[in-house]
Amino acid sequence: MNPRILELALKKQRLQIRSEAERNEIAGHLARIDEALDTADRARERLRESLQWARDKAPLLSVALLVLLVTRPRRALRLAQRGWVAWMLVRRLRGGRASALSPAVASVLLRLISRVRSMLGGRSAA
Repeated sequence: MNPRILELALKKQRLQIRSEAERNEIAGHLARIDEALDTADRARERLRESLQWARDKAPLLSVALLVLLVTRPRRALRLAQRGWVAWMLVRRLRGGRASALSPAVASVLLRLISRVRSMLGGRSAA
């Protein structure tokens, strides 16, 4: 047999073995990515179900919020502040238009929050 043909056949075999190893490696990486994407899909579906539940129970949640506001105004204010910050963070992360507060709006909101706090006694509730 011609040594050149034998050399090419051996080179072909080595390339086939190497490509098989690379395919296995890529398949392993893709399996991990697939698991991560499945987890993200499940989390998104749970969030969608939770939001749908909240939409379905909007009147009940509104009554609960009003009761909280009447019975625990400081706690309600604290929850509203946290909700506002969370909403602003989500908007900023999404990169939507007007994702940051303008200085004028921020200053008005800070004054409003300080007035509400002073009306509630100026102390933070435990």
